[in-house]
Amino acid sequence: MADQAKTKTLAGLGLTAQDGREAQITGIAVDSRDVKDGFLFAALPGTRVHGGEFIQYALRMGAAAILTDREGAQIAAKELEQSNAALVLSEDPRQVLAYTAALWFGVQPQTMVAATGTNGKTSVATFTRQIWELLGKEAMNLGTTGVEGAYQAPLSHTTPEPITLHRLLADAAAAGVTHGAMEASSHGLEQRRLDGVRLAAGAFTNFTQDHLDYHETFEAYFSAKAGLFSRVVAEDGTAVINIDDPKGVEMKMVADAHDLHVITIGKAEDADLRILGQRFDLTGQELRFSWQNGPAQQVRLNLVGGFQAENVLAAAGLAIGAGEDAKDVFATLHELKTVRGRMELAATRENGAPVYVDYSHTPDAVKTALQAMRPHVMGRLIVVLGAGGDRDKTKRPLMGQAAAQNADVVFVTDDNPRTEDPATIREMVMEGCPEATNVGDRAEAILRGVDALGAGDALLIAGKGHETGQTVGTDILPFDDVEQASVAVAALEGRLA
Repeated sequence: MADQAKTKTLAGLGLTAQDGREAQITGIAVDSRDVKDGFLFAALPGTRVHGGEFIQYALRMGAAAILTDREGAQIAAKELEQSNAALVLSEDPRQVLAYTAALWFGVQPQTMVAATGTNGKTSVATFTRQIWELLGKEAMNLGTTGVEGAYQAPLSHTTPEPITLHRLLADAAAAGVTHGAMEASSHGLEQRRLDGVRLAAGAFTNFTQDHLDYHETFEAYFSAKAGLFSRVVAEDGTAVINIDDPKGVEMKMVADAHDLHVITIGKAEDADLRILGQRFDLTGQELRFSWQNGPAQQVRLNLVGGFQAENVLAAAGLAIGAGEDAKDVFATLHELKTVRGRMELAATRENGAPVYVDYSHTPDAVKTALQAMRPHVMGRLIVVLGAGGDRDKTKRPLMGQAAAQNADVVFVTDDNPRTEDPATIREMVMEGCPEATNVGDRAEAILRGVDALGAGDALLIAGKGHETGQTVGTDILPFDDVEQASVAVAALEGRLA
């Protein structure tokens, strides 16, 4: 792990105390329980409580400096006045912490890129890593599925907080990683977690309803994602933008306003990476595309779902934008492999009917996944889905509606109910698909979905994707959709020991 057994001055970290006082910093922390003698403690505003409430504890643990805003300083005014700790005030302490963490750890992989959008971030980041690996680079991707590639580690957030993120980047660089692709979540962008990362390129995939429980409005949600191009990607960097998305033109305007190089992708005639045609079969698709109005090129993608072509081209755009030769990048595309939990073939019945698992957990993602599967399916399209608890409630009936409009048979079940009543969540989903079958137990719902498969049919298990646990209350119970699909097929066909 990156070593914190060192010291830096406040000035060396780009910080200035309110009274000009200097301090020797031995580490940085956002949790007062992690503070040791000489640490800088960042007391950040939170959704439930302000970090200023914990300044008193950080001071008792020996903090040499406090980074916070005026509200945080007012909360702990008495304790700060009685201490010798330096006080660093900022109107945006989260952004300051991000830059401070970058300076503290000092190194990161020399080439970093990031992808934002409601859907597709994990696929784009993973495909970008795969492209680099096929070109002989030591590469990793980090996000929802953890850290994968030449350096591996678990993650608790899609976009980690800055101290965790920069410790990870420094560790990866020390392990020889030269190229990294990140997922830039709207939460991470809004909270300035990426601001200290030197990004050579960023990609925008799409924009649909999600996280309105946090951002409250579409405008605030879009603004958070636009921060990737307005604030984080380097001044001479590249923006890769899906111009087919309704928000694509607006996002391109953001990138243009900040003088970024722009690579557009999509079916539009003026797209730089233009999709010319797709032909689908049981296990993948043939993709015809062109690059900067050049001759048509054709590649086999062993990926189910038309939208995967957009994800692949977004990844190609990131690799090109970060310095790779376009011809070399295109030569790798036929070797790209499905991302775990993203349109992943989990099992196949003896009659040839496939079972896919996908992380689609928004109305648009469910719609997109089902519509993308339709050209691959001769018979009925069956879906098993639910909605998460303690999250945006407005999308639940919309998810049911997306399933009802795009599948032939629908089973509504529990996703991660968390602290909500599972039955109530299912009822809200059922508002959008009243003809669906309500099956609370997810394993039973998957079994019934698999049992319904006839020759030529296909089943999509939506919502949890790569996850290996189901959150019920505050407990995480072992549950893997891919594993359950295999168990269901084996049980129904008499192959279970």
